Amino acid sequence: MPFVCVIMEHTYSTLEPEERVLLPLGVKMVALDSGDPDRRRAAFAEAHAVLNQFSPIDADMIGHMPRCLAIVRYGVGFDNVDVAAATQAGICVVNVPDYGTQEVALHALTLLLVVHRRIAQYDGEVRRGRRPRGPSVQPPIRRLSGRTLGIVGLGRIGKALAGYASPLGLHVFAYDPYITRTSAINAGAVLVDYGTLLRQSDFVSYHTPLTEETRHMLGEGELRLMKREAVVVNTSRGPVVDTAALAGALREGRLAGAGLDVFEEEPLPAAHPLRSAPNAILTPHVAWYSEEAQETLKRSAAQEVARVARGEWPRSVVNPEVRQNARLRPTA
Repeated sequence: MPFVCVIMEHTYSTLEPEERVLLPLGVKMVALDSGDPDRRRAAFAEAHAVLNQFSPIDADMIGHMPRCLAIVRYGVGFDNVDVAAATQAGICVVNVPDYGTQEVALHALTLLLVVHRRIAQYDGEVRRGRRPRGPSVQPPIRRLSGRTLGIVGLGRIGKALAGYASPLGLHVFAYDPYITRTSAINAGAVLVDYGTLLRQSDFVSYHTPLTEETRHMLGEGELRLMKREAVVVNTSRGPVVDTAALAGALREGRLAGAGLDVFEEEPLPAAHPLRSAPNAILTPHVAWYSEEAQETLKRSAAQEVARVARGEWPRSVVNPEVRQNARLRPTA
């Protein structure tokens, strides 16, 4: 019986990068093009690996994967997979952590600069035939150099952002309970506690996975710790920020602005208060995107499936505790 890789519903125009990696190994690729439960269950029953983009994979689905060795996520985040259920079933959950590091870091910096310099506001005024004076903008725009950027989550993307920020004259604080002070210093950042970062930063950018620990990490209480002239940027996961509380802070003038690429519900609902919040720049979860990043993502995800098909351990397993009862038994 051939090794079967089920590819769940996706938004890609082609699966050629995956085919180039998997077909020479004799892997049978099964692409699901609908969410029909019966078709899914039939495909899962045969799957040795599952490639997944956005679809939630819950415990019930995992229960219909008797042969599955690995669930591979197209992307960094894995909050749409029930990792605990997968671990209990002996299934490796795998992500691709490094395909779009530069893209996301630059997108975060771009959001920061566009919000800080009020680009959207000035653009709108010019399009309406107006020519506002710079000092008429409220709150006033301060010189970027000498301001403080607080980075929450100093992983690959957070470190890349710190590297881009320093030449602009920004001081960099970081909060990350899983790294050492030495690691932060090597990245050009000063490691501080979360409260200090919120109180002293002029810009706060989130680069953390979504877990129970980080859900609504920025809520009403945390927003009240921040400077009135501060700007929030989130390119990580939408529920890390309480977006209703954030919209309220923007409307009430308790925060200068926000740049968001991710939301608690995507697409952002038509009635969400963020849509009318002042000085909020919103992009549709595209921080990761460049043509090169997409090619790398698809190829890397397929390469993880290929490792499993060859009886090897995947490169990036997010549930390493699964080793004790993993269905995958790596060859010597």
